[in-house]
Amino acid sequence: MNTYVPKAVQEALDTARLQGMRRKSRMRVMADDTLIPVLRMWKDGFSVEADAAPMLRGLVDIYDGARHVSQCLIVASEEEGGEMRYEFKRSTPASDKAPVDFYKSPDAPAGLIPFDQSQGKI
Repeated sequence: MNTYVPKAVQEALDTARLQGMRRKSRMRVMADDTLIPVLRMWKDGFSVEADAAPMLRGLVDIYDGARHVSQCLIVASEEEGGEMRYEFKRSTPASDKAPVDFYKSPDAPAGLIPFDQSQGKI
């Protein structure tokens, strides 16, 4: 069975679908100081609206609202139905703490209480 949908109807359906996805997503991708809304995101990539974004490539940052989620190296995959898909070559989660280069014991003290020898007390 063949289903034929007129081009105007298909364009209207695609526009409505993209608007719905744009409203639901809080995710943004930052490239060259420009924030672009992410329509969908999956394990190894994401998609943005094809008209809203220039051809992205290279290192980008992904944000969930104002929270920095990850820094990714991306490559363009394909364009279909008004959305441009990108794949991750590398995705590094963002952290709010600097990485440590030593083992931190879980039962280690949080700090030391100084001892004042002149007073003879803690």
